Amino acid sequence: MRRLVRRLRGRGRLPALALAAVLLSGGACWVLYGSSWFRVEEVTAAGTRVLTAEQVLAAAAVPVGAPLAGVDTDEIERRVRARLPRVDSVEVERSWPRGIGLEVTERKPVLLIKKDANFVEVDASGVRFDTVAKAPAGVPLLALDASRSPSGRRFDEERLLREAVGVAGGLPAPVAKETVQVRVASYDSVVLELTGGRKVVWGSGEQGAAKGRALTALLKAAPGAGHFDVSVPTAPAVSGS
Repeated sequence: MRRLVRRLRGRGRLPALALAAVLLSGGACWVLYGSSWFRVEEVTAAGTRVLTAEQVLAAAAVPVGAPLAGVDTDEIERRVRARLPRVDSVEVERSWPRGIGLEVTERKPVLLIKKDANFVEVDASGVRFDTVAKAPAGVPLLALDASRSPSGRRFDEERLLREAVGVAGGLPAPVAKETVQVRVASYDSVVLELTGGRKVVWGSGEQGAAKGRALTALLKAAPGAGHFDVSVPTAPAVSGS
Protein backbone atom coordinates (compact mmCIF):
# COMPACT_ATOMS: atom_id res chain seq x y z
CA MET A 1 0.00 0.00 0.00
CA ARG A 2 2.80 2.39 0.89
CA ARG A 3 4.50 1.66 -2.44
CA LEU A 4 1.29 2.54 -4.30
CA VAL A 5 1.01 5.85 -2.46
CA ARG A 6 4.63 6.71 -3.28
CA ARG A 7 4.02 5.90 -6.94
CA LEU A 8 0.94 8.12 -7.09
CA ARG A 9 2.80 10.93 -5.39
CA GLY A 10 5.71 10.55 -7.85
CA ARG A 11 3.33 10.66 -10.77
CA GLY A 12 1.72 13.75 -9.37
CA ARG A 13 5.05 15.58 -9.32
CA LEU A 14 5.52 15.25 -13.08
CA PRO A 15 2.58 17.47 -14.10
CA ALA A 16 3.58 19.95 -11.43
CA LEU A 17 7.15 20.11 -12.70
CA ALA A 18 5.92 20.44 -16.29
CA LEU A 19 3.61 23.25 -15.26
CA ALA A 20 6.45 25.02 -13.45
CA ALA A 21 8.69 24.71 -16.53
CA VAL A 22 5.98 26.18 -18.75
CA LEU A 23 5.44 29.06 -16.35
CA LEU A 24 9.15 29.78 -16.11
CA SER A 25 9.54 29.63 -19.88
CA GLY A 26 6.55 31.89 -20.40
CA GLY A 27 7.84 34.30 -17.80
CA ALA A 28 11.25 34.46 -19.45
CA CYS A 29 9.68 35.10 -22.85
CA TRP A 30 7.56 37.87 -21.41
CA VAL A 31 10.59 39.47 -19.75
CA LEU A 32 12.60 39.37 -23.01
CA TYR A 33 9.86 40.25 -25.49
CA GLY A 34 6.85 41.66 -23.67
CA SER A 35 8.26 43.78 -20.90
CA SER A 36 9.90 47.20 -21.19
CA TRP A 37 13.07 46.06 -19.44
CA PHE A 38 15.13 44.82 -22.40
CA ARG A 39 14.28 47.10 -25.30
CA VAL A 40 16.64 48.91 -27.67
CA GLU A 41 17.31 52.41 -26.42
CA GLU A 42 20.87 53.13 -27.56
CA VAL A 43 22.64 52.29 -30.86
CA THR A 44 26.34 53.11 -31.36
CA ALA A 45 28.77 52.78 -34.27
CA ALA A 46 32.57 52.59 -34.16
CA GLY A 47 35.48 51.91 -36.51
CA THR A 48 34.66 54.53 -39.14
CA ARG A 49 37.47 56.34 -40.99
CA VAL A 50 35.93 58.06 -44.00
CA LEU A 51 32.29 57.43 -43.18
CA THR A 52 30.63 59.00 -40.16
CA ALA A 53 28.93 57.16 -37.34
CA GLU A 54 25.71 58.90 -38.33
CA GLN A 55 25.88 57.41 -41.84
CA VAL A 56 26.35 53.92 -40.43
CA LEU A 57 23.48 54.31 -37.98
CA ALA A 58 21.18 55.60 -40.72
CA ALA A 59 22.05 52.63 -42.95
CA ALA A 60 21.61 50.15 -40.10
CA ALA A 61 18.10 51.41 -39.29
CA VAL A 62 18.03 49.55 -35.98
CA PRO A 63 14.44 49.52 -34.65
CA VAL A 64 14.69 51.58 -31.47
CA GLY A 65 12.13 50.42 -28.93
CA ALA A 66 12.05 46.84 -30.22
CA PRO A 67 12.83 43.93 -27.88
CA LEU A 68 16.60 43.54 -27.76
CA ALA A 69 16.40 39.76 -28.00
CA GLY A 70 14.35 39.96 -31.19
CA VAL A 71 16.66 42.24 -33.17
CA ASP A 72 17.88 40.49 -36.35
CA THR A 73 21.61 41.25 -36.28
CA ASP A 74 22.27 39.45 -39.58
CA GLU A 75 19.71 41.63 -41.35
CA ILE A 76 21.30 44.76 -39.92
CA GLU A 77 24.68 43.66 -41.27
CA ARG A 78 23.18 43.07 -44.71
CA ARG A 79 21.56 46.50 -44.72
CA VAL A 80 24.76 48.31 -43.79
CA ARG A 81 26.85 46.54 -46.43
CA ALA A 82 24.20 46.99 -49.12
CA ARG A 83 23.67 50.69 -48.43
CA LEU A 84 27.31 51.58 -47.77
CA PRO A 85 29.63 49.87 -50.29
CA ARG A 86 32.62 51.39 -48.50
CA VAL A 87 31.95 49.03 -45.59
CA ASP A 88 33.88 45.79 -45.98
CA SER A 89 32.47 44.13 -42.88
CA VAL A 90 30.34 45.00 -39.86
CA GLU A 91 29.79 43.23 -36.57
CA VAL A 92 26.51 43.82 -34.75
CA GLU A 93 26.36 42.90 -31.07
CA ARG A 94 23.73 43.19 -28.39
CA SER A 95 24.82 45.21 -25.38
CA TRP A 96 22.52 44.17 -22.57
CA PRO A 97 20.24 45.43 -21.28
CA ARG A 98 19.34 48.15 -23.82
CA GLY A 99 22.06 48.64 -26.43
CA ILE A 100 23.17 47.63 -29.93
CA GLY A 101 26.78 48.19 -30.98
CA LEU A 102 28.09 48.22 -34.56
CA GLU A 103 31.80 47.81 -35.35
CA VAL A 104 32.59 48.53 -39.00
CA THR A 105 35.68 47.89 -41.10
CA GLU A 106 35.96 50.12 -44.14
CA ARG A 107 37.52 49.15 -47.43
CA LYS A 108 40.91 50.72 -48.11
CA PRO A 109 41.74 51.85 -51.65
CA VAL A 110 44.94 50.52 -53.19
CA LEU A 111 44.34 52.00 -56.65
CA LEU A 112 42.43 54.87 -58.23
CA ILE A 113 40.81 54.88 -61.67
CA LYS A 114 40.31 58.29 -63.25
CA LYS A 115 36.72 58.82 -64.36
CA ASP A 116 36.05 62.23 -65.87
CA ALA A 117 36.87 64.68 -63.07
CA ASN A 118 36.46 62.05 -60.34
CA PHE A 119 38.32 59.02 -59.04
CA VAL A 120 37.01 55.49 -58.54
CA GLU A 121 38.47 53.77 -55.48
CA VAL A 122 39.46 50.11 -55.83
CA ASP A 123 40.35 47.91 -52.86
CA ALA A 124 42.78 45.00 -52.60
CA SER A 125 40.06 42.57 -53.71
CA GLY A 126 39.42 44.52 -56.91
CA VAL A 127 36.10 45.92 -55.66
CA ARG A 128 35.26 49.39 -57.00
CA PHE A 129 33.49 50.71 -53.97
CA ASP A 130 33.23 54.48 -54.27
CA THR A 131 33.72 57.51 -56.52
CA VAL A 132 35.28 60.59 -54.98
CA ALA A 133 35.99 64.08 -56.26
CA LYS A 134 39.42 64.32 -54.60
CA ALA A 135 42.08 61.65 -54.84
CA PRO A 136 43.00 60.33 -51.38
CA ALA A 137 46.63 60.87 -50.47
CA GLY A 138 49.03 57.98 -50.87
CA VAL A 139 46.93 55.96 -53.32
CA PRO A 140 48.42 55.47 -56.83
CA LEU A 141 46.54 56.12 -60.04
CA LEU A 142 46.03 53.32 -62.56
CA ALA A 143 47.20 53.94 -66.11
CA LEU A 144 45.90 51.07 -68.23
CA ASP A 145 46.78 50.87 -71.90
CA ALA A 146 46.51 47.38 -73.33
CA SER A 147 45.54 48.44 -76.86
CA ARG A 148 48.92 47.45 -78.26
CA SER A 149 49.41 44.39 -76.11
CA PRO A 150 49.87 41.13 -78.09
CA SER A 151 48.19 39.31 -75.21
CA GLY A 152 45.13 41.57 -75.30
CA ARG A 153 42.79 38.75 -76.30
CA ARG A 154 43.89 36.54 -73.43
CA PHE A 155 44.07 39.28 -70.81
CA ASP A 156 41.31 41.83 -71.12
CA GLU A 157 41.20 45.09 -69.17
CA GLU A 158 39.40 43.53 -66.22
CA ARG A 159 42.10 40.87 -65.87
CA LEU A 160 44.83 43.48 -66.17
CA LEU A 161 43.08 45.58 -63.54
CA ARG A 162 43.22 42.61 -61.17
CA GLU A 163 46.94 42.27 -61.88
CA ALA A 164 47.49 45.95 -61.11
CA VAL A 165 45.45 45.66 -57.92
CA GLY A 166 47.52 42.67 -56.85
CA VAL A 167 50.75 44.59 -57.44
CA ALA A 168 49.59 47.77 -55.69
CA GLY A 169 48.01 45.91 -52.78
CA GLY A 170 51.18 43.92 -52.14
CA LEU A 171 53.67 46.78 -52.14
CA PRO A 172 55.67 47.29 -48.94
CA ALA A 173 54.40 50.34 -47.05
CA PRO A 174 57.49 52.52 -47.73
CA VAL A 175 57.23 51.80 -51.48
CA ALA A 176 53.46 52.26 -51.58
CA LYS A 177 53.78 55.74 -50.08
CA GLU A 178 56.10 56.79 -52.89
CA THR A 179 54.12 55.20 -55.74
CA VAL A 180 52.06 57.73 -57.69
CA GLN A 181 51.04 55.61 -60.67
CA VAL A 182 50.80 51.97 -61.72
CA ARG A 183 51.12 51.70 -65.48
CA VAL A 184 49.98 48.48 -67.14
CA ALA A 185 50.55 47.74 -70.83
CA SER A 186 50.21 43.95 -70.69
CA TYR A 187 50.16 41.05 -68.28
CA ASP A 188 53.96 41.05 -67.94
CA SER A 189 54.53 44.77 -68.39
CA VAL A 190 53.76 46.62 -65.16
CA VAL A 191 55.69 49.81 -64.42
CA LEU A 192 55.58 51.81 -61.19
CA GLU A 193 56.08 55.55 -61.30
CA LEU A 194 57.43 56.90 -58.04
CA THR A 195 57.76 60.39 -56.67
CA GLY A 196 60.56 62.45 -58.18
CA GLY A 197 60.02 61.00 -61.66
CA ARG A 198 61.56 57.64 -60.77
CA LYS A 199 60.40 54.52 -62.58
CA VAL A 200 60.37 50.86 -61.64
CA VAL A 201 60.11 48.02 -64.16
CA TRP A 202 58.03 45.50 -62.23
CA GLY A 203 57.26 42.99 -64.95
CA SER A 204 54.35 40.66 -64.21
CA GLY A 205 52.45 40.42 -60.96
CA GLU A 206 54.26 37.22 -60.03
CA GLN A 207 56.78 37.06 -57.17
CA GLY A 208 55.40 40.30 -55.78
CA ALA A 209 56.80 39.83 -52.27
CA ALA A 210 60.34 39.15 -53.58
CA LYS A 211 60.14 42.14 -55.92
CA GLY A 212 58.97 44.35 -53.08
CA ARG A 213 61.92 43.33 -50.94
CA ALA A 214 64.36 43.86 -53.82
CA LEU A 215 62.96 47.31 -54.59
CA THR A 216 63.05 48.35 -50.93
CA ALA A 217 66.74 47.39 -50.79
CA LEU A 218 67.51 49.27 -54.03
CA LEU A 219 65.78 52.43 -52.87
CA LYS A 220 67.91 52.43 -49.73
CA ALA A 221 71.14 51.57 -51.54
CA ALA A 222 70.68 54.04 -54.41
CA PRO A 223 68.41 56.87 -53.20
CA GLY A 224 69.48 59.14 -56.09
CA ALA A 225 68.79 56.64 -58.89
CA GLY A 226 66.00 57.24 -61.37
CA HIS A 227 65.41 53.80 -62.88
CA PHE A 228 64.94 50.46 -61.14
CA ASP A 229 64.29 47.00 -62.55
CA VAL A 230 62.98 44.24 -60.30
CA SER A 231 61.27 42.16 -62.99
CA VAL A 232 63.76 39.43 -62.06
CA PRO A 233 63.98 39.88 -58.30
CA THR A 234 67.04 37.67 -57.94
CA ALA A 235 68.94 40.00 -60.29
CA PRO A 236 67.60 43.52 -59.70
CA ALA A 237 69.17 46.47 -61.48
CA VAL A 238 69.44 50.22 -60.96
CA SER A 239 70.55 53.04 -63.23
CA GLY A 240 70.30 56.79 -63.72
CA SER A 241 70.81 59.55 -61.22
